[in-house]
Amino acid sequence: MTDAKTETKKCPICGRTYTGRSALSRKDDATPICPDCGTRQALEAAGITGEKQEKILEFIRENFGRNEA
Repeated sequence: MTDAKTETKKCPICGRTYTGRSALSRKDDATPICPDCGTRQALEAAGITGEKQEKILEFIRENFGRNEA
Protein backbone atom coordinates (compact mmCIF):
# COMPACT_ATOMS: atom_id res chain seq x y z
CA MET A 1 0.00 0.00 0.00
CA THR A 2 1.38 3.40 -0.99
CA ASP A 3 1.15 6.38 1.34
CA ALA A 4 -0.57 9.30 -0.45
CA LYS A 5 1.74 11.75 1.35
CA THR A 6 4.88 10.25 -0.16
CA GLU A 7 3.62 8.87 -3.47
CA THR A 8 5.02 10.80 -6.43
CA LYS A 9 2.38 11.88 -8.93
CA LYS A 10 2.55 13.75 -12.23
CA CYS A 11 0.13 16.62 -12.87
CA PRO A 12 -1.74 16.19 -16.17
CA ILE A 13 -1.98 19.97 -16.59
CA CYS A 14 1.54 21.27 -15.98
CA GLY A 15 3.46 17.99 -16.18
CA ARG A 16 5.35 18.55 -12.95
CA THR A 17 5.76 15.84 -10.34
CA TYR A 18 4.55 16.37 -6.79
CA THR A 19 3.89 14.52 -3.56
CA GLY A 20 1.16 15.01 -1.04
CA ARG A 21 -2.52 15.60 -1.48
CA SER A 22 -3.89 16.27 -4.95
CA ALA A 23 -6.37 18.98 -5.83
CA LEU A 24 -9.45 18.10 -7.84
CA SER A 25 -9.71 19.81 -11.20
CA ARG A 26 -12.57 22.29 -11.46
CA LYS A 27 -12.83 21.52 -15.18
CA ASP A 28 -14.28 18.03 -14.72
CA ASP A 29 -14.54 17.51 -10.93
CA ALA A 30 -12.73 14.20 -11.36
CA THR A 31 -9.10 14.64 -12.40
CA PRO A 32 -6.49 14.85 -9.64
CA ILE A 33 -4.04 17.72 -10.28
CA CYS A 34 -1.14 19.29 -8.41
CA PRO A 35 -1.89 21.81 -5.65
CA ASP A 36 -0.49 24.73 -7.68
CA CYS A 37 -2.74 23.98 -10.67
CA GLY A 38 -5.67 23.59 -8.28
CA THR A 39 -4.89 27.00 -6.79
CA ARG A 40 -4.57 28.51 -10.27
CA GLN A 41 -7.98 27.14 -11.27
CA ALA A 42 -9.54 28.54 -8.09
CA LEU A 43 -7.93 31.94 -8.67
CA GLU A 44 -9.13 31.96 -12.29
CA ALA A 45 -12.66 31.21 -11.07
CA ALA A 46 -12.34 34.26 -8.81
CA GLY A 47 -11.23 36.42 -11.74
CA ILE A 48 -7.55 36.57 -10.78
CA THR A 49 -5.16 35.91 -13.65
CA GLY A 50 -1.53 36.03 -14.74
CA GLU A 51 1.03 37.80 -12.63
CA LYS A 52 -1.31 38.15 -9.64
CA GLN A 53 -1.72 34.37 -9.56
CA GLU A 54 2.04 33.88 -9.49
CA LYS A 55 2.43 36.38 -6.63
CA ILE A 56 -0.24 34.57 -4.62
CA LEU A 57 1.36 31.18 -5.29
CA GLU A 58 4.76 32.56 -4.26
CA PHE A 59 3.22 33.87 -1.02
CA ILE A 60 1.66 30.46 -0.32
CA ARG A 61 4.95 28.64 -0.95
CA GLU A 62 6.93 31.02 1.25
CA ASN A 63 4.48 31.16 4.14
CA PHE A 64 2.93 27.72 4.19
CA GLY A 65 5.89 25.60 3.16
CA ARG A 66 4.45 24.25 -0.06
CA ASN A 67 7.21 23.38 -2.47
CA GLU A 68 6.80 24.47 -6.03
CA ALA A 69 5.01 21.80 -8.00
